[in-house]
Amino acid sequence: MTIASDILTSCGKFRIDLGLDRIERVLKLLNNPQNNFQVIHIAGTNGKGSTSKLINEILIQTYKDTDVKIGLFTSPHLFSYTERIKINNKDIPENEFNLLVVEIDSYARENGIELTEFELLCAVAFQYFYLEKVKFVILEVGLGGLYDATNVIQKPLVEVISEIDLDHTQRLGKTIDEIAFQKAGIIKENSNVIFLNSNKGYEILKKEAIKKNAKILFAPDVEVVFENGKNFAVVNSRRYEFNLLGTHQKDNLALALGALLGVGFEIKQDVLKMALKNVVWPFRLEYHKEKNILIDGAHNPSGIKALRKFLNENFKNNKKTFVFGCLNNKDHKAMLDILLENDDEFYFYEFNYPNALKYQELSEKYQKKAIRISNLSEIKKILKEKTNLKIFCGSLYMLGQIFSEIKI
Repeated sequence: MTIASDILTSCGKFRIDLGLDRIERVLKLLNNPQNNFQVIHIAGTNGKGSTSKLINEILIQTYKDTDVKIGLFTSPHLFSYTERIKINNKDIPENEFNLLVVEIDSYARENGIELTEFELLCAVAFQYFYLEKVKFVILEVGLGGLYDATNVIQKPLVEVISEIDLDHTQRLGKTIDEIAFQKAGIIKENSNVIFLNSNKGYEILKKEAIKKNAKILFAPDVEVVFENGKNFAVVNSRRYEFNLLGTHQKDNLALALGALLGVGFEIKQDVLKMALKNVVWPFRLEYHKEKNILIDGAHNPSGIKALRKFLNENFKNNKKTFVFGCLNNKDHKAMLDILLENDDEFYFYEFNYPNALKYQELSEKYQKKAIRISNLSEIKKILKEKTNLKIFCGSLYMLGQIFSEIKI
């Protein structure tokens, strides 16, 4: 483990403590690097990662023959913290990451500021993007919006709010309206914002946008189809090869296109063609046909519903083996009720992570159905089975642990 990882995973850092005071104080000490680039700020319960990657890829393809740099900040990571901070799809070099983590953490401590893990990562990302003279940054919210560390951005180019659903209810609220209010916290006065009218939080988002005198942008009509093992997006009656599976991706693509077009970007056909073909978002409906494996980081009921819909539409007649694990603050009962059918084979993986759900915490209904596994040798045996479609789903932390050791 690197010095940076030691710092980030220490007891003092590895916690959630929402609020802007600490991050604002540190950024002020750094002369506010976050004010030196144009930001596309993205919040939502589900889909914000895919939307971020789509916008990132479209901008990279738009400026590929120029010196313009595109920054991307996402979370969580699968294998390394450096995955969270990218310029033109390249992770921040580990030596630079280590240096910035140590420098900024030391600077904060010297000034009596105890940053959380996420706040420190935000500060590192902003400083790195500033030093590298990045022009555009796609900035994904960590948790919520209103009190998330990324919400120090005062004048974003555009705000994007993807699908809202019940998740992190202990921190963001027990109802859709309460959660939508938190997500809407990224909307700034006189800004540009986009969200779909199908969003469960639409009325709250609209109310907050009007209150802030924000211009609500419109999303184009998009369809996504999966035919004969190939995936396509249909935009303005044109069909493009699309690397992100699932019909739910039409909403994320519509948001990405609407956000960019709404603030004046021209998206040429050849740019869109290359962007949709090249875009990669690991472990989100990632299908390996030759090995009969599907990997999906769906970790809440809404995400699991999208996974089940994809399976029903494209693999209805396949026998299925599920390997599932999640954190204990997730609604595993609702997820498994959606996911599993009577003839599905179900392995519950007790992975090594703080707050990972244990077998004993499963409801009795699923303890009876589940085959308990707790090590990678058992995972390897499952992978050798050739008949069933093997579906690894649930926590991204679990998937990262499995596939950092087992290469697909």
